[in-house]
Amino acid sequence: MIPVPVDLEDVSRAALRPPALVAPAPREVSFGRIAGRVFAGTARVVVRIDGVDRKSVPVAGRGRFSFSMRLPPRSVSLRVVAVDASGDRAGTTVGPVYGLPPAARPVATRPSALDRRLARRLRPLARNFGGIAAFYVQDLASGRGAAWNAGARFPAASTLKLAIAMEVLRRLGGKPAAGSSLDRLLRESLVYSDNAAANSLLVWLGGSTSGGAARVNAMMRSLGIRNSLMYGGYALRTTAAVPVPVNVNEQPAFGVGKYTTAYDLIRLHRAVHQAARGRGPLAGGTGFSRRDARYLLWILARVVDHGKLDRYMPWNVSVLHKAGWIRQARHDAGIVYWRGGAYAVAVLTWNVNGVATASDVLAGRIAVRALRRFERLRESGSRIASNAFAT
Repeated sequence: MIPVPVDLEDVSRAALRPPALVAPAPREVSFGRIAGRVFAGTARVVVRIDGVDRKSVPVAGRGRFSFSMRLPPRSVSLRVVAVDASGDRAGTTVGPVYGLPPAARPVATRPSALDRRLARRLRPLARNFGGIAAFYVQDLASGRGAAWNAGARFPAASTLKLAIAMEVLRRLGGKPAAGSSLDRLLRESLVYSDNAAANSLLVWLGGSTSGGAARVNAMMRSLGIRNSLMYGGYALRTTAAVPVPVNVNEQPAFGVGKYTTAYDLIRLHRAVHQAARGRGPLAGGTGFSRRDARYLLWILARVVDHGKLDRYMPWNVSVLHKAGWIRQARHDAGIVYWRGGAYAVAVLTWNVNGVATASDVLAGRIAVRALRRFERLRESGSRIASNAFAT
């Protein structure tokens, strides 16, 4: 008689119950918090990623557990396993989850502070662009940053599809079910920048594209964003210590239509980031939950439009962003997550004769130079703290 293979973990489940997970959740980003409840007999909890045990934490019999760990900067499935004193196991799998660094967890908002050295390094890049450019960069922990022409209005193109998604989730009151119509439309609108999907979301919001646009505009005004306008829907065709100053150095003339500024795009992305831990202007009574924010960030992590802000980034840096472009304008804005924290960056460009790769190169250079500056600031801060502790 041929013996039937036995899954030892399945056998142990009769006596040992798998953990009930609270965090992370599927189709969300995670800053590394692993939390839930274990049951009688559990001696420790083990987190497995890609089939390898990555962390083991002792627990006391039954009750709640919560701890942090560094997740890979990519989409993963995790298996959280309860282990008893005999080594028997029972696990719960959750995914997809996109890992973000623990140091990038949203913190309380700090006033913006001009980093003069960063400004000296970035402003010449924008001034020398062959057309009109604007940028705004800000570290989301310290508030330090730099800007150029950040209050100038540019054609918004697809960048405001993020605002549409924010208002949809706010009115829905929770992330949509996996595979549902709204889940599909949100992903198509942001991941592939599909105009028809964005229009469908506007119609869902307000009965028409113009009605939906009015609701999006009202949401942005409630966040204090007053230099951006969602003007109807999208054409159904494919197109390619001193506060950080928000000045208008030069502004393109483009007539009627959607518009936005580098500063406003920073505020949109920053609001979603902060809401992931119940902070910022979207927190408390707005209808936009922490899970909404983590779901929306998860979608932004899947955007397929590369070669802009992420153009020169190392492999272990995540850029969650939404770009937009028409013939004369090309933009990108988002949050850069690196091992030491997170910063927001928006780069907008315009040329009456058309824009192309030079816009993407500018976005990439600004984003990576900001990363190098914030890395050096963190290293110098760590050295100062170490010296103070030693003395």
